[in-house]
Amino acid sequence: MRGPARLLAILLTVALTVPVGAISAPASHRPGPCALDRVEGETARQWVKRVIRCAERRWEVPGGATKAICIAKAESGLNPKAVSEDGSYLGLFQQAAEAWPDRYREWTRRVWELDERALNGRTNTIVTIRMVNANGWGSWAAVGDC
Repeated sequence: MRGPARLLAILLTVALTVPVGAISAPASHRPGPCALDRVEGETARQWVKRVIRCAERRWEVPGGATKAICIAKAESGLNPKAVSEDGSYLGLFQQAAEAWPDRYREWTRRVWELDERALNGRTNTIVTIRMVNANGWGSWAAVGDC
């Protein structure tokens, strides 16, 4: 066999010998819950409120999103990059810096592709809202103010 006939024979041989499903498609991107981009004209604080509302819809907390936003506002001024004066509390909900690595591991999932830093607004929100969903607001300093 020569030329096109030979090429066709090779292609048919390959096609018939490769098991169905052996060629896999790339894994799909799974950004996880509340992967919300900022929309045009939206401030960081508006975006943070949207992320909190999204997380609270998925994992309800006492007092709802209104209380969660109030607590984040009292703790950090709705600033995801907030750090306490002595550096011991971090992010939107002022998570304890020394407890953060364990909390991150316990309350997130690897497939969610979350940033591990407490100063990431989405990550801090999801960890906090999931903790509160399971355990209540506990000792957050701002609870009495909201």
